[in-house]
Amino acid sequence: MSAESVVRTPSVDDLARQILAGNRAMLARAITLVESRKAEHRQAARDLLTLLMPHTGKAQRVGITGVPGVGKSTTIDTLGSNLTADGHKVAVLAVDPSSTRTGGSILGDKTRMARLAVDPKAFIRPSPSAGTLGGVTARTRETMLLCEAAGFDVILVETVGIGQSETAVAEMVDFFLVLMLPGAGDELQGIKKGVLEIADLIAVNKADGDGATRARAAAADYRSALHIMAPRSPTWSPPVVTVSGLANEGLREMWAQVELHRDKMQATGEWQDRRARQQVSWMWDMLQQRLMEALTRDPGRAAHICALEDKVRSGEVPASAAVEDIAKLTGI
Repeated sequence: MSAESVVRTPSVDDLARQILAGNRAMLARAITLVESRKAEHRQAARDLLTLLMPHTGKAQRVGITGVPGVGKSTTIDTLGSNLTADGHKVAVLAVDPSSTRTGGSILGDKTRMARLAVDPKAFIRPSPSAGTLGGVTARTRETMLLCEAAGFDVILVETVGIGQSETAVAEMVDFFLVLMLPGAGDELQGIKKGVLEIADLIAVNKADGDGATRARAAAADYRSALHIMAPRSPTWSPPVVTVSGLANEGLREMWAQVELHRDKMQATGEWQDRRARQQVSWMWDMLQQRLMEALTRDPGRAAHICALEDKVRSGEVPASAAVEDIAKLTGI
């Protein structure tokens, strides 16, 4: 079902009650509601989130990224299964690249996480990026809140891959995990420094069988790289571990680091401060999105802006003059 075909019933109050009761079908419907671009759906989504806000904020939010082929989905599938076996309820928000033709998800995360897809304590929601910054869906934050209200105490956000989405996801989670491949020699030369700067933990994956030795060598290289960089927090220095998502090796120890990070950051108040900053950042991001949508909602105005884009691209008009023109158009 597309975001535009939300069923009108149940009411917002009923939907909130069903979500708090853990009704997965109603959770899926609510996520579709917050993803909708229709004005009436957005108002209903705002009302729903307002009702549910007192029941959110208790989950551990973890972002997971890595280059294509690093084994993100396999690792998440195994990690999530470990967590549900330990009594956790796990929601996976897997941000898909969008089909340029339909805008829909094209990776099919549920087929890549076979165990979690049938686990009654897990919930997987593939979300098309729909062209938003770095592949992070505009409504991922709201989806996290809905999942928390439904009782999920671990939220895993999988990003498309190395790129701008990493910064965006790091700003909406409590812990940012970067998966790397063995054989760091060439990879370390080309890796973006920014990814290392925002990582709370680096895990070298595929550290099983013949890859174990190469994974240990890669981990040593990453540790050396991190030693010359200032950590994001005075409380936490990002550890480097070796894991195998396929063989389920090292994942429990890796999760222990996630929990240790939470305990340390909460003890100093940094965890609470980070959440508070994120809330304000979310507000400004949403405002910026609404302003951009308002700017292009009128077809005539949108056509005028497109014409200005062409003139800026060709060098006929300077960017500053185009901005002034648009500002006058909108009364800013």
